Amino acid sequence: MSDPFVTVVVLCRDEERSIGRCLDSVLASDYPRARMEVLVVDGMSTDGTRAVVEEYARRYDCIRALANPKRTIPAGMNLAFAHARGVLVLKMDAHSDCPPNYISECVRHSLASGADNVGGVARIASAAETPTARAIACVLAHPFGSGTAYVKVGARTPRWADTALFGCYKREVFERIGPWNEALAGSSDLDFNARLRAAGGRILLVPDIVVRYHADGDLRSFWRHNFADGVWATYVLKFRSRGWSWRHWVPLGFVTSLAALGVVSVVWRQARGLLAGAVALYLLVTAAASLHVAIRERDPRLAPAAFLAFAIRHLAHGLGAAWGLVLLGLPGVRWQGRRGRYA
Repeated sequence: MSDPFVTVVVLCRDEERSIGRCLDSVLASDYPRARMEVLVVDGMSTDGTRAVVEEYARRYDCIRALANPKRTIPAGMNLAFAHARGVLVLKMDAHSDCPPNYISECVRHSLASGADNVGGVARIASAAETPTARAIACVLAHPFGSGTAYVKVGARTPRWADTALFGCYKREVFERIGPWNEALAGSSDLDFNARLRAAGGRILLVPDIVVRYHADGDLRSFWRHNFADGVWATYVLKFRSRGWSWRHWVPLGFVTSLAALGVVSVVWRQARGLLAGAVALYLLVTAAASLHVAIRERDPRLAPAAFLAFAIRHLAHGLGAAWGLVLLGLPGVRWQGRRGRYA
């Protein structure tokens, strides 16, 4: 099958400003339009997203709109799978837009490698041209900001990985390992891929497959986003999920180490020196990474903005992960942060 039928799933909620750009990029694909369908799963948007999607559906036969009353990513993916006709199912995000060869390259690598999931990397774009928005985008793509998350920092050659951006899944994967876990409002992608790998499946990350992802544009949104991601890094344990990686716990280790040194220093004077040294070292490394961003982008205004963005990235994620551990000890489901958010 040189051109297998493909289903592209676009998840969205309150994305009136970005959904058109996303769909235009999919429609501009070099993959035969007769061999694809686009399912736009709307999580009960309260802005004009639904009207935009319905207009596209009227103009293009390959686009269908689906309503997702549960609003979450896993519920949206399960709904899309129930309606999908494709041999391959590609997941997209309304915050993103793809190059013309995105679908064809995913299909080509899927057929050639036999991988159960093929995906690429994100070229993180700023939400605006302000120094803050640009710095946030740079921080997310920097190793000091995202560690070994190859979907953000990139890779030199194709590699087997624990996850890939969005993903092009063989339809049989859903039938083999079951639906997405709807108990997880966050980390559902990582959970699904962890279950896939545990079942013997393989995930191929291809650096030549690039999708442009638009990051948060202000520090307040960036803090909330990272705090929620941090909560889900640990709170997934409540659902006996493996939807996390050890790199997600590094900020937690950093924050708890500082807190522990702060408590111990109250009764042990020598700990004050260790605490001061740890803080000084972090500030020095953060300053160096921020300077690297400013030099690479040839814009000195990015240095202070990147410093704040790096600090928020680490501290918000670490504090969120600590809060997730606290919630583990409480009865019932206590966290619905970013519920309904698709990004």
